[in-house]
Amino acid sequence: MLTAEAVLADRRWLVLTGAGVSTDSGIPDYRGPGAPVRMPMTYQDFVRGPEAQQRYWARAHIGWGRMRAAAPNAAHRQLVELERAGQLTGLITQNVDGLHTLAGHRDLVELHGRIDRVICLECRKVSPRAELHARLTALNPGYDTHAAELAPDGDASFEDTADFRIADCESCGGRLKPDVVFFGENVPKHRVEQCYEMVAETDSLVVLGSSLQVMSGLRFVRRAHQRGIPIVIINRGPTRGDELATLKVEAGCAETLSRIAKHPGNAVLMP
Repeated sequence: MLTAEAVLADRRWLVLTGAGVSTDSGIPDYRGPGAPVRMPMTYQDFVRGPEAQQRYWARAHIGWGRMRAAAPNAAHRQLVELERAGQLTGLITQNVDGLHTLAGHRDLVELHGRIDRVICLECRKVSPRAELHARLTALNPGYDTHAAELAPDGDASFEDTADFRIADCESCGGRLKPDVVFFGENVPKHRVEQCYEMVAETDSLVVLGSSLQVMSGLRFVRRAHQRGIPIVIINRGPTRGDELATLKVEAGCAETLSRIAKHPGNAVLMP
């Protein structure tokens, strides 16, 4: 029987991570087994007018108050150890939670940006999310204590947003948006090209915790398949890349990483 240990033995990996890596940190995903159907706000909706921005920031203010407390889990820590041991050629994450960086990972591309940063759509100034959170708390005291279910990407399931007061850019008065790629928005071209270069320079591709439903991640699996390098997908549930994979593993990310890292073919690279 073909195993991940056999496929990856004596090879270095490029890793592509998705929301399934962060579920053990308490951050829900969009498409995992049992996840409810969610309709995230698109970029086109967000820029349509102040009412949509009010709704977004009200829900995000509640969500950020909880999401910022999330800590890296065993999968994040294992990837850091693998990087330090020289096992990885790089890491591409579709997650915006910043947990790979918080865990100590160095060589990574945050494909969809970071939820802990805010960008002005007019002057393009980038500022810390913590600063905006403090301003929104002052404008809406006690708002982030509302009972609401945490949703993916730092959002929250809360509908009573009509009284929420939003904040504008302190530099130009422009509209503020999290420094992340919304649905319907394009990943910056330079990031995409950097990721293609990473695929071109690796021996194998390991996908962790992603359903690959969006093209921003799937395109790198397709490029790896075109190159003819082994692809291992570790995810609970089907993905759009399953037919391209050398091996699909239906299991959790942390437990599978731990097992692969102990395999003799890779152990020489471990500390």
